[in-house]
Amino acid sequence: MLTFSKYQGLGNDFILMEGRSGQLSAEIHTPDPGWVQRLCDRRFGIGADGVILALPPQGDAELRMRIFNADGSEAEMCGNGIRCLARFLADSDGDGPGRRWSIETPAGLIIPELQNDGQIRVDMGAPFLDPASVPTTLSADATGLPVGELTLDGVTLALAAVGMGNPHAVVPVDDLNAIPFERWGAELECHELFPAKTNVHFLKVHGRSQLEIRVWERGAGPTLACGTGACATLVSAVLLGLSDRQATVELPGGPLQISWEKPGASVFMTGPAVAVFDGVLNPELVPFQSSTTDGASDGVNAVMVEQAATLQAAGTEPDNRQPAEDCSEEEAQSRVQEFLASNSLDSMINIATESLEQRTLSRFQRDPQS
Repeated sequence: MLTFSKYQGLGNDFILMEGRSGQLSAEIHTPDPGWVQRLCDRRFGIGADGVILALPPQGDAELRMRIFNADGSEAEMCGNGIRCLARFLADSDGDGPGRRWSIETPAGLIIPELQNDGQIRVDMGAPFLDPASVPTTLSADATGLPVGELTLDGVTLALAAVGMGNPHAVVPVDDLNAIPFERWGAELECHELFPAKTNVHFLKVHGRSQLEIRVWERGAGPTLACGTGACATLVSAVLLGLSDRQATVELPGGPLQISWEKPGASVFMTGPAVAVFDGVLNPELVPFQSSTTDGASDGVNAVMVEQAATLQAAGTEPDNRQPAEDCSEEEAQSRVQEFLASNSLDSMINIATESLEQRTLSRFQRDPQS
């Protein structure tokens, strides 16, 4: 059985899958876009803005994150997504305030930290302003910010571009409710100014420390929040002379606190991430795995780690072997096959169910108000 968890950050919601010990198959490591689309479908699937995989690192970090948009395309980075991943890791491992994780992403190394109030503060790294790094064909102004103008529906719009590991277009407007949001968002996402497409944020400035945006995400369309977008918005607003270096960015799903001390420095984002529910995928929704034996259900690799977690919690690590999270992917796969040969499908289902129940119970014990 393949287990998952659903988390949301300001209404930007994600399906998370545990694969740090190598328990996810190759079909899930690099998923078919159609499978991601089916999982994210809000009527025929679980429903989400994207799928996040927690995977073994390829370098010196603790783990690697891959995130896939609802249309199946892979994103370089997602601020709300990485906060949800950090909250998921804390809930799974029992970590408390002050815990930091080093996480590999296609956008580089990202470091979230669990705060005393349960929020997640993330070092998002320095913004990319070189046009080729965004990427955009806009030219940089005297501050180094790529800027320009374009006309949509007869209206001339000023816009700026910032990279936060993924591309963002920021468009200041006078009234967020008066614009044809979906039409302009879709047009700008695919505009030739952005060769890799772009996320789009329409910005209303309420004050030098109070910004508001509406979000159109690349590959997802309208969403309630975008963490990297909030960071890109602050950087743009600072360089355009519209904002202080620390501000609240109000999104449809709620506020994020964003700060940027100086050019070349990291942008920091602070905001919530909340568990919604845990579940087990219907076998019909699990990608086919040729490595299964004796007709066992697809997704059984996930059960191996659930078993390891259950045994470790009970203090009965089998055969004095190293914990699953410390072994190589090859060793993990070998242990999967050993586990398959010695357990029935019914027992594997029971293990997965008990592990989900235990994790959910532990979460409520740590945070009774969650």
